[in-house]
Amino acid sequence: MLKKLAIFASGSGSNAENICNYFAESSNVEVVLICTNKQDALIVKRAKKLNIPVLVFTKYELNNFIDLHKKLQSIGVDVVILAGFLLKVPSKMIDSYPNRIINIHPSLLPKYGGKGMYGNNIHKAVIENKETESGISIHFVNQNYDEGELILQERCAISSNESVETLTQKIRELEYAYFPSAIEKTIKELSN
Repeated sequence: MLKKLAIFASGSGSNAENICNYFAESSNVEVVLICTNKQDALIVKRAKKLNIPVLVFTKYELNNFIDLHKKLQSIGVDVVILAGFLLKVPSKMIDSYPNRIINIHPSLLPKYGGKGMYGNNIHKAVIENKETESGISIHFVNQNYDEGELILQERCAISSNESVETLTQKIRELEYAYFPSAIEKTIKELSN
């Protein structure tokens, strides 16, 4: 049975585009909507290029979740994917999609998770703390930032001369390689 995804993103949307391309030929999973809280985010241009509808909403509309939920329901969204989405997901949304909101985080949770921990902030902290490895955590979303049940973690080594830029690239490669297949596997498990 076809599962419909909505991807929520706040930034450039490279992960969202990677996911869309991964499922482009799938008969089981379809990305039906890109949702963003930023009208000028690069994800909007990427979505148009991919011919995927875009919904721009305000922080108030997200927190209220009534109209946004109606929109997601009207197009039959089964699973929500957070791909570089920086706003806290409200309880109403989590309650509407229990264990059906999947996030990716650019560290090995529970390390370097929580409010304010995203992008370069994480990579800088990892390097400053002289960690020997970092990676990605794909997890379900619950009421607390980055504390939902883990789906998958993948690791990369940190070299002695690692920079924020080189670590960002290593993490991005892990995200591209593992996020779409982890989504696919999780959706299959949810369907059983």
